[in-house]
Amino acid sequence: MPQIQSLREHLVAQLRGGQAYDTFDDIVGEFPPDLRGAVPDKAEHSAWQILEHMRLSLRDILEFSKNEDGSYAEKNWPDDYWPKDPNPPDSTSWPHSVKAYQQDLEEMQELVQAGDLFAKFPWGQGQTLLRETMLAADHAAYHLGQLVILRRLVG
Repeated sequence: MPQIQSLREHLVAQLRGGQAYDTFDDIVGEFPPDLRGAVPDKAEHSAWQILEHMRLSLRDILEFSKNEDGSYAEKNWPDDYWPKDPNPPDSTSWPHSVKAYQQDLEEMQELVQAGDLFAKFPWGQGQTLLRETMLAADHAAYHLGQLVILRRLVG
């Protein structure tokens, strides 16, 4: 079983980031408050919308992965995953979203450490915890890259 523990450690490291790119904390920490709602020309979203999308998506992956009680409810795309307003609702929204994402990321890491990575979820269509973990890491990497580029574009 040392291979399984090694896999778990690699997955947790991938979720944390910082191996091939900066960490979530580094990237979101670089956004000045006055630029979080800015949408540059030809960009689709603001930093706020991307951050909140990341939070909502990770929460959804967690809820799906922990659905033993059958309470998971599929969300509506894109309405339940993307805020419409490019600006944070108030000055506490950004730090609240950052903290909620960090807590969910920690919860996902705990799930990886304790859960069966290979068993298919009975409530899914072939998904496993391994697949959901890789999805979460891949999704985060994509949007963190967007945030890095967006930060450069807004100044």
